[in-house]
Amino acid sequence: MGIRGGSSTFAALGMAVLLTACSSGTDAGDGAAAPQAAETGPVTLQFWCWGAGKKEKVEAFNKAHPNIQVTHTDAGGGTDTATKLLTANRAGNAPDAACLEYQTLPAMIVAGALADISAQTGDVKAAFTPEVWSLTSFDGAVYGVPQDIGPMVFVYNRKRFDELKIEVPKTWKEFAEVAADVRKKDPDAYLATFAPSEFGNFAGLAQQAGSSWWKVQDQTWTVGIADGPSTQVADYWQGLIDKGLVKAEPLLTPEWNSQLNKGNVLSWPSALWGAGVLYGIAEKQAGDWAIAPLPQWTEGDDRVAFQGGSAIVVSKNSKHAQAAATFAKWMNTDKTAYDIQIAEGEYPAALAGQEATSASEPPKLVSGQKDYWQVAAKAAQSTIPHISWGPNVSTAESAFRDATAAAVRDKTPLSEALKKTQQAVVDDMKSTGFKVAGQ
Repeated sequence: MGIRGGSSTFAALGMAVLLTACSSGTDAGDGAAAPQAAETGPVTLQFWCWGAGKKEKVEAFNKAHPNIQVTHTDAGGGTDTATKLLTANRAGNAPDAACLEYQTLPAMIVAGALADISAQTGDVKAAFTPEVWSLTSFDGAVYGVPQDIGPMVFVYNRKRFDELKIEVPKTWKEFAEVAADVRKKDPDAYLATFAPSEFGNFAGLAQQAGSSWWKVQDQTWTVGIADGPSTQVADYWQGLIDKGLVKAEPLLTPEWNSQLNKGNVLSWPSALWGAGVLYGIAEKQAGDWAIAPLPQWTEGDDRVAFQGGSAIVVSKNSKHAQAAATFAKWMNTDKTAYDIQIAEGEYPAALAGQEATSASEPPKLVSGQKDYWQVAAKAAQSTIPHISWGPNVSTAESAFRDATAAAVRDKTPLSEALKKTQQAVVDDMKSTGFKVAGQ
């Protein structure tokens, strides 16, 4: 059940890292940090990571490794963890290991926040497809062990769909039609919401439509955040908002969670991890939900992007890099660890974990869907290869959140918010020495 292709982040990042090598702290030699001497005494590691099942995985690791004990802290979601990790690294007190989303790795490497763990991870490279392994490696250097992948899917409340006698949309055109039908049949309900702050979600939908937000060739970057496909996606959601077919509001707030529990939010076009997140909010709806393929922009084109997915990295500040690498490997390749992942609805990055899903029960929220893992595997096999992320994703995310929130508040076009985001990204890249096409 390997994925068809992965985001070739580091292939596209190559020149960016070379241009900023002076700030990265990377060795000028072969790129691999020298192995530390074996650590004999009990070693205590600090580990930052969000998400369901992490506490249980850490407890299982500690039980199996009496000489390496790990303390787990949830430092927030992917964006919060990355921001805090960078701040802590600059202060010299970052945790030994942390979870990072794949798209944030380039900036963290450039900032010199991550240890090169090539020497410690060669024994698990074959546990992953080359495409997945490439998500955490560059030019012979390895900066993390892949944990999970998040191909996009349509997560929906099947019970409410049945009650309202509506069909799962196969295309985004049908999605708009179903959204209108929901509003007619239940004025309190919405098929979905549009969340202004969901940078990764919008990026994934734009990539599905054919957009590429960053490209680099011959040391020159092209930024396409406001390109044709992205603008078409923005205009699509703008139309749904303007017609009152979807509600523009943040996700996972007390208000949103309340509406979800009342059955008034019927779907979440997100990723495979979505079922685990929703279960944490609406446990009483266990068994009511299901997943389906993400609606298609072009009928017959089943390609989807990743939304999220993460790796466990070792901090450059860690005094126990060897132990931290041992921890990262176990957490992402051991059967006990990936069984916990699967139970929580994560799709493992490791091949053995992916294969194990075929004999696994579906996550609790979708416990009534017998073909859950088959649908998940098909989504993973249909991921778009060679999606690249730029060196300033955090700048893009911040600009996107501010611009789209303002657009929703002021009732201005989302397409204009994309233009503002693009300009902020280009200005930031130019100010830090990158050559940007057309500038």
